[in-house]
Amino acid sequence: MVYSQNWQLADLYPGGVQGDAFKKKLATIEQQIQTLTDEVNNYQAKNDPDFSELVRLTELVQAIESGLQTVGTYINGMISADYTNPLYRPFANQIQGLAAAYNQPLNAYQRLLADFDDATFEQLLKHPALEPVAFTLKELRHSAQRLQSPEQEALLDQLKLDGLNAWASHYDVIAANLNMPFTDENGQTRTISAGQALNMLDGYPDNTARANLMDGYEKMWGDAQDLTADTLNHLAGARLTEQKAHGYKDFLEEPLELNRLSRATLDTMWQVVDDNKHMFKPYFERKAQLLGTDGIGWQDQVAPLTHVGDYQPKTQTFDEAAQFIIENFGKYSPKMAAFAKQAFENQWIEAEDRPGKQPGGWMDTLPDIHESRIFLTFTGSVNDAATIAHELGHAFHSSLLTDLPIWRDDYAMNVAETASTFAELLIADANVQQAQSDAEKVVLLDAKMSNPVSMFLNIRARFLFEKRFYEERQKGYVPAEKLNEIMDAAQKEAFDDILNKRHPHFWSSKLHFFMDDVPFYNFPYTFGYLFSSGIYAWAQKQDNFEDAYISLLRDTANMSTEELAQKHLGVDLTKPDFWQAGADLVKKDIDEFIALSDQFV
Repeated sequence: MVYSQNWQLADLYPGGVQGDAFKKKLATIEQQIQTLTDEVNNYQAKNDPDFSELVRLTELVQAIESGLQTVGTYINGMISADYTNPLYRPFANQIQGLAAAYNQPLNAYQRLLADFDDATFEQLLKHPALEPVAFTLKELRHSAQRLQSPEQEALLDQLKLDGLNAWASHYDVIAANLNMPFTDENGQTRTISAGQALNMLDGYPDNTARANLMDGYEKMWGDAQDLTADTLNHLAGARLTEQKAHGYKDFLEEPLELNRLSRATLDTMWQVVDDNKHMFKPYFERKAQLLGTDGIGWQDQVAPLTHVGDYQPKTQTFDEAAQFIIENFGKYSPKMAAFAKQAFENQWIEAEDRPGKQPGGWMDTLPDIHESRIFLTFTGSVNDAATIAHELGHAFHSSLLTDLPIWRDDYAMNVAETASTFAELLIADANVQQAQSDAEKVVLLDAKMSNPVSMFLNIRARFLFEKRFYEERQKGYVPAEKLNEIMDAAQKEAFDDILNKRHPHFWSSKLHFFMDDVPFYNFPYTFGYLFSSGIYAWAQKQDNFEDAYISLLRDTANMSTEELAQKHLGVDLTKPDFWQAGADLVKKDIDEFIALSDQFV
């Protein structure tokens, strides 16, 4: 089977952003927002004894959210695939404006829920049309307590457009215009974009060229540090101001609330991660020997091993990666395999390696048409199939919820990363198990280690940086040099002083620090990785894994994270045992990697 590496997205709205279909959709959303505004303001509980009017309002709220999500994914996809094209950004701003306008009637709707007395509200939750979204209704009622007056909330929403949203967009403009020279191992020099440089850093095989690439990448972002520092400071300042206005006691309270996660769980997870970081030292010592380098630099964390025994580096075509994913998904879940096949056949994935694309990868949904789209850059490396699997895991998760109200698809980021990381783990393990020699198995075990290295060390460094940055930002503006110091210290601590070359401008280069919708974007990845490791171990013991797994995923937006783990896995996330079990799986892989690679050093 030959699959296209370009997605079908533009034809969602014939004529594109300037066509009638897209303009009509935006106008429809605008009209729905106005209707909601009028009807919420006119709502009288005494005239709605059977809650039929409230049901209609609840359905309208979800319809607006479905529309906003769909047009948001569409325009973000157009920007990501054609990153330097200025055509799309005005439409992104228009959608942000609609979202800001929607917040006002949404806030009024939340206040309406808060106005019910407890007994009436409990009765409301039992209505057949509202019972499936009872958990969300309770969350909205609770969050109403944080709201300022309607006038103040309207002002905050408008200020966000030229505040939080604007600074995030400004970072995209900075990143889109950066480039650097790169000289390969043959002495050939060419100019590459920031996105291409990032993709190459993770997989370029030549040690010297990769080290030079790292130097150039650090310099490129260093040259932009005054712009990115200004952007990060103002973005964080806007966020802190808004959090204060909504009664948050500290900067971690909001991300924990968004992830439906307790501080006790987060603290326990990070303590286990910190307690186990020492296990990576022997792994990196052996990796340096196999790479032929004097120690490990930032650029070597997930560098591919290319000279192990008689192993010859392999590349996969996109079609080969697709078939491998479909086949190995099927060993655990025929429904996962069928979904992946559908995504490849229907061109839901943008994977072409070309200049002008946004760095990184993502999956997002188009709820109006019950589909998803996946964005990444396929290079043919040994890790690429696992990356595609990761995003397909996200998409499979959402596909299981299309028969439910859209609020049931509003699962938190930490559990969102569970399905994706589980899917990635299946493919990484399948790679190792199908190795044809000890040398190949060593290479594939090393590739599999890229995930725990990221989750235990890299993302731990991001969390430490972000926490210390926000502590400093509360006191005032944090200049670029101070940001470099904080990042360097965070990497030194998180990596247990393993790295002989760190990346102090990582704060400048990492998109996740500059996202406006989710504060502390990074820690949910580590949660998802360790949570999915527990699910993977659990899967080996299930007679009917697929049904049990799907049942868990369908509940992810219907309870707290701790309740989800207790109900479906029977574990207490505030205790270290569950998290340690995930760390033990990593240690097992490290031990096998070291034992098997002895013969090659």
